[in-house]
Amino acid sequence: MMEAPRRKAATGKAAVELLMRPRAVAVIGVSSKPRSAGRTVLGALQANGFAGDIHLIGRSGGEIDGIPVLASVDELPEGIDLAIFALPAAGVKDALEACARRGVRAVTIFSSGFAEIGNRAEQDELARIAREGGVALLGPNCLGYTNFVDGFAVTFSIARQVPKLQPDRTDPAIAMVSQSGGLMAFARASLEAANLPVAYLASTGNEAGVGLADFIEFFADDPATHLISLYLEEVRDPQAFLAAARYARSKGKPVVMIHPGRSAEAKAAVQSHTGALAGDYDMMRVHLARAGVALVDTLEQWVDVTELLARYPEPPVDGPGIVTFSGGFVAIAHDYCADIGLDLPPLSPDIVADLTPQLPDFMPPRNPLDLGTEVLWKPELTGIGTRGLLDDPAIGSLCICIAQANPRAQLSYGFHFIDALKEHRKPAIFSLPNSELAPEFEAALRENRIIFSRSAERAIQAIGLATFHGRALQRAKRAVMPAPFEGLPVLGKGALPEWQGKTLLRAIGIPVPEGGLATSLDEAKAIAARIGYPVALKAQAGALAHKTEAGGVILNLTNAEALRAGWARLHDNISRAQPGLRLDGVLIETMAPKGLELVVGARRDPQWGPVLLVGLGGIWIEAIGDVRLMPCDLAEADIVEEIGKLRSAKLLGAFRGAPPVDVAAVARTAALIGRLMLTRPEIFEIDINPLFAHARGDGVTAVDALVVTRTDD
Repeated sequence: MMEAPRRKAATGKAAVELLMRPRAVAVIGVSSKPRSAGRTVLGALQANGFAGDIHLIGRSGGEIDGIPVLASVDELPEGIDLAIFALPAAGVKDALEACARRGVRAVTIFSSGFAEIGNRAEQDELARIAREGGVALLGPNCLGYTNFVDGFAVTFSIARQVPKLQPDRTDPAIAMVSQSGGLMAFARASLEAANLPVAYLASTGNEAGVGLADFIEFFADDPATHLISLYLEEVRDPQAFLAAARYARSKGKPVVMIHPGRSAEAKAAVQSHTGALAGDYDMMRVHLARAGVALVDTLEQWVDVTELLARYPEPPVDGPGIVTFSGGFVAIAHDYCADIGLDLPPLSPDIVADLTPQLPDFMPPRNPLDLGTEVLWKPELTGIGTRGLLDDPAIGSLCICIAQANPRAQLSYGFHFIDALKEHRKPAIFSLPNSELAPEFEAALRENRIIFSRSAERAIQAIGLATFHGRALQRAKRAVMPAPFEGLPVLGKGALPEWQGKTLLRAIGIPVPEGGLATSLDEAKAIAARIGYPVALKAQAGALAHKTEAGGVILNLTNAEALRAGWARLHDNISRAQPGLRLDGVLIETMAPKGLELVVGARRDPQWGPVLLVGLGGIWIEAIGDVRLMPCDLAEADIVEEIGKLRSAKLLGAFRGAPPVDVAAVARTAALIGRLMLTRPEIFEIDINPLFAHARGDGVTAVDALVVTRTDD
């Protein structure tokens, strides 16, 4: 029986500290074969001059490079910081139990053959042994990691000396976690080509113990790390990851992430439109933005945004300025920015007044600023224009996009750009597509740490992504702390019938049509007489997911006789559509005044948490899926801004004779739904479709509602 541990397993940055900076290391599974995994691990320790004690355990016995090879883990001294397993999967459990007995504080397990192939039970057993034995476990299925700050590497692939990070460097250093060894090598090479050294590389493996959040916490507090860059195919503990990302951002460390999976086949649609449209990847994107993570979609964006935020940790919020020598590129820039949703702010009146006398009469100050061919005769115009845009408080960043240049011309105008850029800390990228760089100019760009791109589109895209990231950080600061609602009705479990959903909506302040639930024709007539004709009849049952298709909705009944006929027709329709279905009753409601049909909903992901959805509703939701997803704690003003980004946003204004829509009331409704989701964790989904948005000042009406609650206790 395993002895009780003398300490709890290290967690967070303390666990990663043991992995990255151990004082003593044991290599378990050393072989006499020169190129075996255990010998490679030992070779990496020796190549980097590991100063601590090294202990070897293997079947061969004897010595390797003067180090005794012990026959058993039980022969190790007590309390070694790190044991590295170079073992087949079959030997891992026994070795881990032995490490726990000897008080080993952390282990790294390379071995595969566990949860990644479906063998979850054995991996869970390793996690239990480590947890109860006080061992911080990294892996299994871990590719290794490298500490470039101290010169320490744990790897089974190749033993070589680690190029240590120079302590007197002026460039920011990157910490990288990747679930792909090949992409980690690509990103490192790309960043170092841009004078951005890498401080740490890490693979987290299957995360049976130490995980992604622990590494981020370590990097957030590490003085050598300026930015954390991630390639992740799976986030195994989303809530821990989000908390760690928020912590890193609070310490001034940007987090950039690429995560494939946008094109994965959608999971089976849940009961509501909201559930069908709020896919897993999109929900993750909302939560990442809320936590301060800059999520990118391509490898180029991964490298470009990492470089930009490493050099400019505080991302811009206002749109960029663009300087060019080409009127044609001005038009292209407008189109490209419109395509990616990036605004180009007009120049402030003061800047226009300042630039006008300094520029030729035919060169009006504007954004983008076209300096034309005049720079060939007056190269100082490049510095004047650049300074003018950077001085403008309405401009958040700058892209200098030169579509043509020869090396000799660069020497005349290029240094004016550099001098102007050195005077500001606004994010800036210099783009010179497909042109040979004059060696002196290239050296000056590198010396002054100016971001250089061979693609104007990549430069603008990177600036745009950084700007969207900056705006997300601002919105997070304005987030609303939700207060629980008082006096809410008791909710059932599963899909609630419409009448119960509307009772909940009414209780939180969302307008619904006046009405009541009738279980007999006489009750229906009494309700109709009280609320006034015309009325609608709606069959009510939790198991009736699509009541319209089943003939369970009868509209515009104008008198008692029409009500009697509608009552009979509704029940006949339901009997044919779902024989034997027992109704809660029939909802009798006034006909709501018409309005623009929108949808407001929310969905709770079991791992990531809830998101809010607003979009064009009615029949259009399935036809075009024009919706916006957002955090549930978004301020109402920010919800209004998101609604304005709908493709169908023109319908919200005065369109074809219709008055402007009460967007403020729509945002207020969405904010109430968000508050409900944040304070009532038993609610899984809410779907208000349609929500009639009336003319400005007339509010909204929730015409239909579906609420789905958890079915487990």
